[in-house]
Amino acid sequence: MTRNIVISGGGTGIGRAAAHAFAADGDRVLLLGRRAEVLRKAGVAGALTYAADLTEPGQVRGAARFVADELGTVDVLVHSAGGSGPPGPPAGDDPLDRLAHQWSVTFRQNTLSAVLLTEAMKHRLAEPGGRVLFISSIAAYRGSGSGAYAAAKAALHPYAHDLARELGPHGVTVNVVAPGYIEDTDFFGDTMDEARRARLVAETSTGRAGTPGDVAETLRWLASPAAGHVTSQVIQVNGGAERGH
Repeated sequence: MTRNIVISGGGTGIGRAAAHAFAADGDRVLLLGRRAEVLRKAGVAGALTYAADLTEPGQVRGAARFVADELGTVDVLVHSAGGSGPPGPPAGDDPLDRLAHQWSVTFRQNTLSAVLLTEAMKHRLAEPGGRVLFISSIAAYRGSGSGAYAAAKAALHPYAHDLARELGPHGVTVNVVAPGYIEDTDFFGDTMDEARRARLVAETSTGRAGTPGDVAETLRWLASPAAGHVTSQVIQVNGGAERGH
């Protein structure tokens, strides 16, 4: 049976890989993201696209209306939108102003966007059988250097647990996937050098970097009937790096 899949951040990286995986199963996919051109270029066969800044309630309402008109019911909601904040600080030299800006933007990108979209869509989730899937990070367990990104991802975990308790009686499961170092995404931009890459790979037990496909296949399984009794879990996809070496 064809399912309706909504993926935020679906134009790049993990979100795009997940979109291709679901589309290959014959599901109908809607890609959400800020940049319309990036969504169109994702190359997902038959996918619908809708451009919106999911940190803005008004634009989330617009996305929800689009879903209501085009899809009706949502079988799987995947939250892949996020990031580590803007490329530079705001104007001004005060360190507290810069810090407040960094933390605010990072929480809006990674936490608020997921919460707003979920709350706008949850009454459209299939009952039973609906799935809500969040993308967290190994940083939620180990830190991110700046603190802001790790804290923003970690904030998704209790929200997912609360949501699982709320939606469980309706036959809806809620889970989180926490990737480690994943190559072939835009997350690191041009900041990844060979020494850093080697260190991150050396932290794994598998001896390799992760791929968007590794995460996409985990999401695909969590969205399947086979995972119908799996909920309120954080699934680590990091080659064992979270355990340390």
